[in-house]
Amino acid sequence: MSVTLKDIAKETGLSVATISKYINGATLKEQNRVAIERAIKKLGYTVNEYARGLKSKKSRTVGVVIPELSNLFITQIITKMEKILRSQNYSVMICDCHTDKKLECDAVKFLLGKMVDGIINMPVDQEGKHLLPALEKGIPVLLIDRIIPKLKNVDSVVIDNARAADEAVSLLLEQGHRRIGIIVGPQDIYTSRQRKEGYKAALNRYGIKEDERLIVYSDYTLQGGYESMRKLLQDDNGMTAVFVTNYEMTLGAIIAINECGIRIPGELSFIGFDNQNLSRVVHPPLTIVTQPLEEIGVQAANVILSRLTGKNTGAAMTVTLSTQIQQGSSVLPLNG
Repeated sequence: MSVTLKDIAKETGLSVATISKYINGATLKEQNRVAIERAIKKLGYTVNEYARGLKSKKSRTVGVVIPELSNLFITQIITKMEKILRSQNYSVMICDCHTDKKLECDAVKFLLGKMVDGIINMPVDQEGKHLLPALEKGIPVLLIDRIIPKLKNVDSVVIDNARAADEAVSLLLEQGHRRIGIIVGPQDIYTSRQRKEGYKAALNRYGIKEDERLIVYSDYTLQGGYESMRKLLQDDNGMTAVFVTNYEMTLGAIIAINECGIRIPGELSFIGFDNQNLSRVVHPPLTIVTQPLEEIGVQAANVILSRLTGKNTGAAMTVTLSTQIQQGSSVLPLNG
């Protein structure tokens, strides 16, 4: 015998009308929502999401477009974000665009066809044109990790990239290093530009002019980090320390350093990015810039939920989070 709305009403003490409103996507008091969800789970009631979506014109689905699902940084954020959205009865539809602008544009079109209520995007295309169809439909859009300056009406959750790089390079400068290499991402990506700015700011405070021989632009991949590190090591640039600005490139750079027989920190001081566990695997333990990955996921979920539920109808907002430096044993004073 199938469970009906009357059964849910009897179990919760709420009216059938209230139960129906909730099933069809209305926002209720938190205590009523919890009671209804508990009764649904206990009695085994199955919600017809398709029918509910037709009535409310809401799918209770959030679309997520990312550059690479294999990227550990991205998956950790999505895992936390999805958990929170699911607790609020939103499902998540993830599209991997393989760092391809056309595929990213196609993914947004696909999600709009699925009538998603909101879109979360770690953008590859820094022009933002791929998101205009969603914005024209009034669908909330949230950017994570990267800002598109040309889009003024979207929310974003980012870290303070310039400060993160500034603090890392300053640590090396304090240890007497002056020839500091850096491996950054693509020049057209917001995070890359900001991290390079932080690098320059730290050098400027010490009266050091940047040297293009010490700056390599890569692609945020392991292979890119490997090739960039080989380039820095092969050039006659006098480098005594290096800062690598994302996890995959950090891993690739370490492989290149090991292949070249360079000792860390005896011959080269090293600061990497993103993954705390990496510092425990590599010997000696690396000094790492760590991002608050779970907090990024929490903030992303909360910001998009505030738009979806109508709690926030104000101007676009940017949530900026801080990083930390996890001290390892990969940095030594110059000539120390």
